[in-house]
Amino acid sequence: MSSERAQIDETVPHSARVWNYWLGGKDNFQADRQVGDEFARFYPDIEVVARSSRAFLTRAVTHLVAERGIRQLLDIGTGLPTVDNTHQVAQAAAPDARIVYVDNDPMVLAYARALLTGTPQGVTEYLDADLRDPATILERAGRSTLDLSRPVGLILMNILGHVPTLDEAGAIVRRLLDGLAPGSYLVTADGTNVIDGPAFEEAIAVWNANAPLSYHLRSPEQLATFLTGLEVVEPGLVPCSRWRPAPGATAEDLREVDEYGAVARKPEA
Repeated sequence: MSSERAQIDETVPHSARVWNYWLGGKDNFQADRQVGDEFARFYPDIEVVARSSRAFLTRAVTHLVAERGIRQLLDIGTGLPTVDNTHQVAQAAAPDARIVYVDNDPMVLAYARALLTGTPQGVTEYLDADLRDPATILERAGRSTLDLSRPVGLILMNILGHVPTLDEAGAIVRRLLDGLAPGSYLVTADGTNVIDGPAFEEAIAVWNANAPLSYHLRSPEQLATFLTGLEVVEPGLVPCSRWRPAPGATAEDLREVDEYGAVARKPEA
């Protein structure tokens, strides 16, 4: 871990660490907390968005594993471990589930290798790779842990917004899905600008002025292009809080947020 720690610049905020801060985690630095607080000053609901996003991921993974029979997951843009991580949720439903996490931040790499351990029956692995290199991700995941001839759950949570153009983001999604078997699923969610757009846009401008990796809010119609050619699972592309809410969800749980998510299936050829 020491060599990886040496690569970490504690003076520059990073999205995984800021997100960790919003979720109440402790794996962040002063620079992350500072920009996180400044962001929240413009957009106080960001912590609500973060919690809603994590809850959506939990429900989506549970749905894929418990109801759709998926036993392999490829989670790109892992972020820092907090609670209800993908492998924990998946292996709680199916102990033999196999999970590959992908990220390219040295701090995430260090913590993931130390903390992301799974069940004895299953496999939990971490790859240091970049979203913009789908071929390498697929080759390494298929070589080590996943059987790409069988369905995989591809998870792209809050990462496609870091790709500057919609066309490039869509091309990445297509290249990843092209490498997966029919019957695979896409789980995706990203920030939108429809509920409290001006405030969120202003906060994003603060982020983009302070962080090396910019983020781009997109409309639901733009996010829907990532689902083209897929069989979208009901209720479709909706605010994360409204995607198959848990029984007993409160009004606060169901409050619409400026992050839309969806689950969709790659059809048979």
